[in-house]
Amino acid sequence: MFEQIVDLVKQHLNSNPQIAAGIPASQENQVHQEIATQITNGLASQAPAQGGIGGLLSMLQGGLSSGSTLTSAIEGGLASSLGSKFGLSPMVTGAISAALPGLLQKFAHKAADPNDSSITPDSITKSLSGGGLGSLFGK
Repeated sequence: MFEQIVDLVKQHLNSNPQIAAGIPASQENQVHQEIATQITNGLASQAPAQGGIGGLLSMLQGGLSSGSTLTSAIEGGLASSLGSKFGLSPMVTGAISAALPGLLQKFAHKAADPNDSSITPDSITKSLSGGGLGSLFGK
């Protein structure tokens, strides 16, 4: 499932010219991987507080904004991580953080789409529980 999240990150960020232009081409893959890691960590930490995967997906589908519990849990670590690891400017890390709600909604819609089996509530549940975080990260 981690690779599907990385693909969502790539699609979402590459469709935003301001963000795409702010990420050096030589670091693009690593930045996408880091964003996906921060998202999966945020999902894992917030799922219990939202009543499990079902509650988490309902919250995501219901709409998110900057400042929501989930986006806040991800944004803080993401901005500092991208700045320290990759030297991205505050303008770029801010734009990436601002893109998180839309990215998380895409994730939720993909999980709820019966015609798309790449990310399902079952695969999310297995990644967060049975397989642990190692499974979530595809290891």
